[in-house]
Amino acid sequence: MTLTFAPPSSEALPLQVIEADALETWLKTQPDPVCDWIRNTGFTASLGSTALVPDPQGTVIMALAGYGTPGTRARGRFHLAAAANTLPAGSYRLEGLDPTRAEEEALGWLLSGYVFDRYKDQKPAKARLIAPEGVDAGRLEVIAAGEALTRDLINTPAADMGPAELEAACRELAAQHNAEIGVSEGDALLDQNFPMIHAVGRAADQTPRLIDMSWGDDGPALTLVGKGVCFDTGGLNLKPGGSMGLMKKDMGGAATVLGLAHMIMGLDLQLRLRVLIPAVENAVSSNAFRPGDILTARNGLTVEINNTDAEGRLVLADALALGAEATPDLMISMATLTGAARVAVGPDLAPYYTDEDAMASALDAAAARVADPVWRMPFHTPYEAMIEPGIADLDNAPKGGFAGSVTAALFLRRFAGEVPYTHFDIYGWNPVAAPARPKGGVGMGARALLEALPEMLSL
Repeated sequence: MTLTFAPPSSEALPLQVIEADALETWLKTQPDPVCDWIRNTGFTASLGSTALVPDPQGTVIMALAGYGTPGTRARGRFHLAAAANTLPAGSYRLEGLDPTRAEEEALGWLLSGYVFDRYKDQKPAKARLIAPEGVDAGRLEVIAAGEALTRDLINTPAADMGPAELEAACRELAAQHNAEIGVSEGDALLDQNFPMIHAVGRAADQTPRLIDMSWGDDGPALTLVGKGVCFDTGGLNLKPGGSMGLMKKDMGGAATVLGLAHMIMGLDLQLRLRVLIPAVENAVSSNAFRPGDILTARNGLTVEINNTDAEGRLVLADALALGAEATPDLMISMATLTGAARVAVGPDLAPYYTDEDAMASALDAAAARVADPVWRMPFHTPYEAMIEPGIADLDNAPKGGFAGSVTAALFLRRFAGEVPYTHFDIYGWNPVAAPARPKGGVGMGARALLEALPEMLSL
């Protein structure tokens, strides 16, 4: 799927963006027939509304897009994407939009063209937008392509997106950008000291693997680690059916990392990128790992398994330990890790953890600029005792039910060494359709990170 802007054209229809409070003022500048038409159609410039305006001969001469009020806009984002889905086919040129909102709305319009049509014909929006003046169209097209990649990977069911297919997607991305890629698979994981990745994935028909992709020769070193649990049954601590229904999205961290990697490479950022994805399926079989097992991680820490459904942190731990060995300037993990994070902030915010206040400030500011909301959570060191079971160095599923997202993040921090580290505990799924964000898989935090990376890597 290609999400692109329309080429500049004199035949493009003007699309006038009007705030509700400014409608009457704008009407005073228009001919009487236009004013009469607008009033008779009942257009009030409410957020998301549209209207077509004809000349006396019935030819459409302009379109209107309601922009509501600051209060209604504060309750969402990508508002003009709603117009893209209601206007007829053709090319449109924005007029009257606050230039400070042009990039957000232009990207939203691009993303409104996304549909997941692998299994059923879908109809994308047919209205196309000419990139507004001052907007870097090429950059936004790369970002939209990265987001579309993330959505496609998450939306694909596990029967067609197991560890092998996720590896194939990584290889395709590497080939597209001339990146290097290597894969450790099956029992080779034991030979190469990735014992927890092997333990989690060994019960599945498709062998577990660690995917290692690198790109770029100059600049600071960035390592992205994405949880690639392609389906999570919960293992021997089997999930109930209702909790298993969305587990095709449990590789949402890997999907988001790959989308971000496409943005970084497509925009040719001056950095050295490494992408690590432990790709497994947490299945049930006679050789599945068990509650009570004690695993030894790549960095030598022992982990008591108190719940096989807390598997994501195990595979991430080995990958983080590998990443830390190269001492990158920044390491970031992304994972659909805990239900506790969803309880805390819901499906729309991307919660993240970092010990670096300056990085958090850079990330928060960037997220606000690009309409990709994030929320800082605490690496609360006093909770370290909760992940120390006594019989082993670490507990993968502390009892008690308190601070589940925090304790998971603290667990991962034990494997990041001394490297500056940020962890995202994302949801990766949009439960209710919204402008530019259909129901289904969605990237979270990637655009905020892309915007913040130059500052984060300079600290």
